[in-house]
Amino acid sequence: MRVIFTGLVVLLLYLGYILQPFSLGREHPVSIPLESKGHQYGHQQTLSLPSTAHTQNSPGTGQSAVRHLDCSIDRKHLSSVQQRYGLEDKFRYLKRYIRFHRKPELERKSMTQIPHPFLASEFRTIDIRKEQPKIKCDAPLELDVSDSGFPFTVDASMFMFGVSTTYARLLHADTTPIEEWLFWLTDGYGHSNGAKLILTLLDANDTQLQEVANLLCDAGVDVDVYHSESSMEMAVRYLSLIPTLYNHSQATEKSWLVLCDDDTFFPFMHKLVERFQTYDSSVPTYIGTLSEDVFSVERHGSHAFGGGGIFLSRSLAGIITDLFDSCTTRDKVHESDTGWGPQGDILLRKCIYENTDVRLKTIWDLWQLDITGDAAGFYEWGKQPLSVHHYRGGDWTNAKPVEFTKIAYICGEDCILQRFMTQDGFLISGHSVSYYPDGTGFDWDMVERTMDAMPQDKGWNLDFMFGPQRPSLSRTGKKVAWDLQESQLGEDGSVRQTYTRRWDDWRWMYPDDSPMSNLDGILELIWIPV
Repeated sequence: MRVIFTGLVVLLLYLGYILQPFSLGREHPVSIPLESKGHQYGHQQTLSLPSTAHTQNSPGTGQSAVRHLDCSIDRKHLSSVQQRYGLEDKFRYLKRYIRFHRKPELERKSMTQIPHPFLASEFRTIDIRKEQPKIKCDAPLELDVSDSGFPFTVDASMFMFGVSTTYARLLHADTTPIEEWLFWLTDGYGHSNGAKLILTLLDANDTQLQEVANLLCDAGVDVDVYHSESSMEMAVRYLSLIPTLYNHSQATEKSWLVLCDDDTFFPFMHKLVERFQTYDSSVPTYIGTLSEDVFSVERHGSHAFGGGGIFLSRSLAGIITDLFDSCTTRDKVHESDTGWGPQGDILLRKCIYENTDVRLKTIWDLWQLDITGDAAGFYEWGKQPLSVHHYRGGDWTNAKPVEFTKIAYICGEDCILQRFMTQDGFLISGHSVSYYPDGTGFDWDMVERTMDAMPQDKGWNLDFMFGPQRPSLSRTGKKVAWDLQESQLGEDGSVRQTYTRRWDDWRWMYPDDSPMSNLDGILELIWIPV
């Protein structure tokens, strides 16, 4: 569904662009960034955040237009879910309304115990090929949440982000980060949240750069797009983002210049802003996080790993800009190769450490996430990671941050990945809904060791950042979970989260390899404010 949805978003925005006349306002001034002799493309626009009057009737204010609860079987919708996620025609189904109460005096906890059962009635067996009887809704599950900020209240104007990718990767449905960028770079209503994005595209032509600039700007991202040349060593291209950011005309208005990957995601922008307000950006400062895998640190060294985000004060970026030529010689590039090819974040560390007294300040809430396998243990932990990375599968893990963060538009930022444990052993975490049939007597402060380190897992690689982890419950019969697949914001001020479970999922087996259920499952949570 994410692939289809993202493709439609890109297609609609692109069609909106090409069907408009090429008129005044789509011609942009030309500049020559230090990185390469190319053009800069981007709207030169003034930040326009929504006013209170503009947003008081929108979902993000917590004002609900939900008039009644509807638990009827929507065969058309469920059939599309069943087909998108490869489920069988017959499955177990439950729709559950959750009504949340925003409490100004309440603080978010890692785990919130709910003195009510999740199941007011049983899951129903649905055969999507047949008509279904009407179902009466159970009373909503009532939750208290903290009165946290919404995406439209974020002021991220202290940040300028630099990202390098390719045109093909940017617009391919499987790899595009555009939907993720709309969450942490805009207010959710088509306006920038104050952050600036500097985007470099490898070997893109002028037409493609202009297309991407218009596409992102029309979606509300404050972006300038530059050429990036493949003739330049990858590590050098990475480092060249720093002078490109530093020399930008808006850099003097920013406190922090940030390097990150195109699959770096910032789920808690209010928290990110609050954290960086505690640092003095007027002095040379280098902030980031290490890899969670001790062997990765051993291989590559102690430096800010780029996937978690590398934050530089503008003064330090100026020093690096002046040192750029001496820091990118052939010898320096060779020294940044630890056996996996020259690395840009290593080249950056060498440039800073060999020429200044500045050393890395670590923020452990930034996450590189050098993990593979099932990421559930991390995302079910109840924490508020300031960044996440490596969530698109492949050699790494699968997660859907753009889906689990949509709850913030109506419930507030603290509701993202917040854990609620019900009286009957169900855990709602945003990433999944889990059930513990034999009870919940686990140390919930510990991460469940569902994930692995790569390429060499000793069993304790991840203790460095996670702490010792409790054993995985996969294939024990002590846990079964429905994974979040998609979320939709309703016009009535609700959010529908759709979770699925396959009967033959290797995780949900008993020790004798028999499945915990002989049917697939679909679980829908409908979040509504009071």
